[in-house]
Amino acid sequence: MSREEGTATIEFTFLAVLLLVPLVYVVLSASQVQRNAYAAAEAARDAGRAYVRAGTAGEGEREAYAAARLAFRDQGLDLPEEGVRITCSADPCLTPGGRVTVSITARATLPGVPALGRRATAVRVSAHHVEMVDTYRAAPP
Repeated sequence: MSREEGTATIEFTFLAVLLLVPLVYVVLSASQVQRNAYAAAEAARDAGRAYVRAGTAGEGEREAYAAARLAFRDQGLDLPEEGVRITCSADPCLTPGGRVTVSITARATLPGVPALGRRATAVRVSAHHVEMVDTYRAAPP
């Protein structure tokens, strides 16, 4: 009998664990980043649509922030306070035929990272959406 009988199982198990653990981590990390990117894209689109449907710019801003928060909450995430930026091509903002641009910025933290180093191991995701103000709407006061 050879002294090496039965070691193939041990070697296979060792190599499988050695290769599968990093692969699982990469898949989890990519999933987290994709979840944040999807939430940002949906938030920008929904916020832009909510803004141009509002009666006033103040109401539009409240509606846009609410829509963006809801899109992030649907993905189980929190929208950062400074994560939403709304710019307009005309003044006042809801001028018929004008463009409203909504930009969303968030950070996707990678799984399994201790809280101390979380800032350094986050991926920045952003999304932009341009929505046209209806040409036939009443001009803002």
